[in-house]
Amino acid sequence: MANEKLVITGMGAVTPIGVGVQAYWESLIGGVCGVGPITRFDASALPVQIAAELKDFDPAAYMPKSLARTMDPFMQYAFIAAGEALKDSGLIVETESERIGIVMGTAMNGITTVAQTQQSFDSGDTHRVGPRFVPMVIGNVAAAQIAIAHGIHGPSFTLNTACSAGGDALMTAAMLLRSGEADAVLAVGGESILCPIVVSGLSQAKALSRRNEDPQHACRPFDLERDGFVIGEGGGAVLLETEEHARKRGGKVKAVLAGYANTNDGYHVTAPEPTGAGASACMRRALTRAGMQPADIDYINAHGTSTPLGDRAETQAIKSVFGDRVTAPPVSATKSATGHLMGAGGLTEVIACVQAIQNGVLPPTLHLDTPDPACDLDYIPNQAREARIRTAMSNSLGFGGQNSSIIVSKYER
Repeated sequence: MANEKLVITGMGAVTPIGVGVQAYWESLIGGVCGVGPITRFDASALPVQIAAELKDFDPAAYMPKSLARTMDPFMQYAFIAAGEALKDSGLIVETESERIGIVMGTAMNGITTVAQTQQSFDSGDTHRVGPRFVPMVIGNVAAAQIAIAHGIHGPSFTLNTACSAGGDALMTAAMLLRSGEADAVLAVGGESILCPIVVSGLSQAKALSRRNEDPQHACRPFDLERDGFVIGEGGGAVLLETEEHARKRGGKVKAVLAGYANTNDGYHVTAPEPTGAGASACMRRALTRAGMQPADIDYINAHGTSTPLGDRAETQAIKSVFGDRVTAPPVSATKSATGHLMGAGGLTEVIACVQAIQNGVLPPTLHLDTPDPACDLDYIPNQAREARIRTAMSNSLGFGGQNSSIIVSKYER
């Protein structure tokens, strides 16, 4: 098991720019931006009034209404993405349910349900909390709902590693496969943190863009005028299998999970280590696991949140591993289109890497109009670019100094 190739056979995506992998991808390369005014609640009294929401989203279109009512939005998004990934893979769960696992990644679990329930309780709108409250806010119940719906009985884990949780879910899935605990594992991420207390808290931390008058251009990674990230919401899922298992069942392989790594800055709770040392160490570990050199990477999907400190530190980290603009591969930050999907971001961005390999197109970094001299790599500004790539890296960097690097490559039997 230790050296067996691990392959991706199914993918699912729920994003502010499209539900379903194809819709997400077409919007991504078409330059669609999902950021707009917050409509989920009255944000007029808050310093930040913009986000990348799922618009016109009706969970009843994807699941029974009775089931949707038992789920926080982060669970709904993860559930839908997981269903798409399973269907896409063609895996028949019933015949081997105990050998199929789930790893769920999320940063803040059911925080929106907590906030709404507390508000109703304090205002007197309700005098008791219903029995569904606790299962709606616990992180692992997202994986439980997926397992119940699809009859999955293998190992199940939930990670709370902030914004790197999606990438870490994929790494943990790989570890389960390598250890022989499962033959196929769903790596899933889901996030919805749109509620006044979170928006207010992140605003006061000066983490969010305050470009309320121009939400479409608020998220501008690596641009000199960037002023913070934009909250997004959504879900992502990838089905990972051993190559042998996929071949035996006739599964269609989309890409290889070639490398993965996780490190911690050990520096600060919210700020990145200024030189990007932890992130660069993570990228090097992923390359070592993949048996690759920096020159083997053809594209990097950056964490690229649009924060002044974060984008600069990530640029330094990439340069320390790959060199300057001449030697480093092209880089783009797809959060410029989707906003920051937190725990779901690592997986939706890996999906973007797989799609880039399959379609020969690199998604752009939107709204990059005034280059920051401290961020001087090729960020594929504003327009998608055709390119022949075989290998791509996706970085996710989270609060607490969490770093995740995932490498995917073209599949060759």
